[in-house]
Amino acid sequence: MSERKVLTKYYPPDFDPSKITRARRPRGSTPPGPKVQTVRLMAPFSMKCTACGEYIYKGRKFNARKETTDEKYYSISIFRFYIRCTRCAGEITFKTDPKNMDYTCERGARRNFEMWRQGGEGDGGKETDEERLDRLEREEGEEKNAMEELEAKVVDAKQEMAIADALDEIRTRNARNERAAGVAAGKEVGELVKERVEEERRRVEAEDEGVARRAFMTEMGERVRRIGEEDGEGEEGGGGSGGVEKSAGEMMPPPPAPAPVPTFKRAVKKKKDLGAALGIKKKPALV
Repeated sequence: MSERKVLTKYYPPDFDPSKITRARRPRGSTPPGPKVQTVRLMAPFSMKCTACGEYIYKGRKFNARKETTDEKYYSISIFRFYIRCTRCAGEITFKTDPKNMDYTCERGARRNFEMWRQGGEGDGGKETDEERLDRLEREEGEEKNAMEELEAKVVDAKQEMAIADALDEIRTRNARNERAAGVAAGKEVGELVKERVEEERRRVEAEDEGVARRAFMTEMGERVRRIGEEDGEGEEGGGGSGGVEKSAGEMMPPPPAPAPVPTFKRAVKKKKDLGAALGIKKKPALV
């Protein structure tokens, strides 16, 4: 079994160290050719592979190769990315587009149609000077129309406020006139109300008296008398109508007995003599 830490290395018999060449470049210089590095990115747009027809949706993650190109937009560098199709492993390249703040698909795939993008994939989303001028004029006209609409809305709001104030003033004046006219007729209305209240009170009192009179009448139409009145009339007039009044008195229950008056005086309990139960006899007192 070989050692884990090898201190000596094997050199074949035909090894010639003079044949080893080491290319050294000055410090700070970049290697020739484009600079390439591996990065992790997500698909910036939805695309369709031209080789197998696989759809690659926006946001899918890839291990891509990032290449710095010689192209520049003003002083902004343009980068190119290389990814592989998830189905056929075909190479797909796209690069940044600083002018339109977007990405441009170069080869290996075709970008899907998107409504928000101006122009199609064929013209690269470019806009001519005439189209740009027309678009600016159209936007300026829309802004002017928006300002005119806003001014018209402000004028309409002011008119509505003025109309509302005038209506409030008219309502206040009418209410004041009605109040002044009602003061004169208020006395007559008050007298009529008092008369109606007095008539209602009299009618209610009459109904109450009739109900009370019927409550103290027997089935024969005679009035039920009290016990004192019943005894006095029995002595004077005999037993003519006393039987009816007496029977009515007998039907009344006797008055309940008065409840005992509560007292809060402390009651002293008598102690039990437990000595007799245990057989203990008390000695009589000598004194």
